[in-house]
Amino acid sequence: MGTVGQGVLRLLGHNAEEITRRVGTSVVVTDVAVRDPARARDCDLSGIRVWDDAVRLVREADVDVVVELIGGKTVAREVILAAIARGKPVVTANKALLAEDGNAIFEAARMAGVVVAFEAAVAGGIPIIKAIREGLAGNVIASVAGIINGTCNYILTQMAEKGESFEDALATAQRLGYAEADPHFDVGGIDAAHKLAILAAIAFGMPLAYGEVAVEGITHVTPEDIKIAQVFGYRIKLLAIAKRHGAAVELRVHPTLIPDDTVLAKVDGVLNAVVVHGNAVGQVGFYGRGAGGDATASAVVADVIDVARALVTDSRHVVPALAFQPDALRPLPVLPIRAVESAFYLRLRVADEPGVLSQLTAILAAHDISIEAILQREPRGGDDATVALITSVIPEHRFDDALAEMQRLPFVRAGSARFRVEKFD
Repeated sequence: MGTVGQGVLRLLGHNAEEITRRVGTSVVVTDVAVRDPARARDCDLSGIRVWDDAVRLVREADVDVVVELIGGKTVAREVILAAIARGKPVVTANKALLAEDGNAIFEAARMAGVVVAFEAAVAGGIPIIKAIREGLAGNVIASVAGIINGTCNYILTQMAEKGESFEDALATAQRLGYAEADPHFDVGGIDAAHKLAILAAIAFGMPLAYGEVAVEGITHVTPEDIKIAQVFGYRIKLLAIAKRHGAAVELRVHPTLIPDDTVLAKVDGVLNAVVVHGNAVGQVGFYGRGAGGDATASAVVADVIDVARALVTDSRHVVPALAFQPDALRPLPVLPIRAVESAFYLRLRVADEPGVLSQLTAILAAHDISIEAILQREPRGGDDATVALITSVIPEHRFDDALAEMQRLPFVRAGSARFRVEKFD
């Protein structure tokens, strides 16, 4: 009965007539578990049994569907497995639990013949799970990329539009309730990585592989890099990217420069967006509120309706949890991040002396790296000069080797920055 739980309860009540028409019978909340009853004071719990133990509720209450909105990976896991053991379908928004333990949970559900639905686990109110798993089922998915963490997107938007430092933008996000008191899971890229693991599994027909996602957060993004990126015609966003490469895939989350005339570059604030490329449909995009009580409740209730329809009609047609039949899931090798190819943005602080630029470009040329754009800013007073550039698309290991060589030059100062560049051609 936190923010999302209360949103689900309100939505089921406010939209009861429409939901009944869609399902064929009414959907009624009979039991809720609340650790702190004061948290649910804004909800009408009349006629609802209130438990202080969620696991006990699942094991003892006479219910048809269990909705898990506890979060975390301890009690929530126990709740879901207890529901499966009783043959009860489960609806959850728990991306961390599914990303890390989902393979075992889905197997337990398959053995018990029940459904675990999780539309709300990725991108809040955006129906991206259903879109990939069902609407795009006729396609071979080549890539999925998106802005799927509203906290990071809000912080980067503040830095771009108001020139705030990361620390100030984070403080604003926390004050407005967009960021937790401990924001590590968001700003460190972990939340986005959990969601990407789920998206990649349903897009490519592979088991969940959260442990193989390369993750980099936004804490080292500076207003200076955002401004230079804008001069080059780019915006910096935290992107989650999954791409298919023959029999292998790449899975990565990191700050990324994207051209400012692309759809993703225009997604600001706490909004989310996901772009999917299928071999038949081409590129399609999904945009909307990726978090918040009502938006996430919308996805939870959609899953409840799907489950309820199946119960009412005694339907045997079940869409597989990870889109592909369980025995058809194939482990795919994940490319190490140093083997992934992309363009790169590099900013160096250098001494103001002759020959600097020629030595830097010579190193890049020696590593067969072309420069697509370059910017040199002269020092002010006694400051060092700044050199920024964008490379052609190259394997990451080649860029890193060249960067290491440049950083050993006596005129290159500490404090360089490097980010990947995606153009979505």
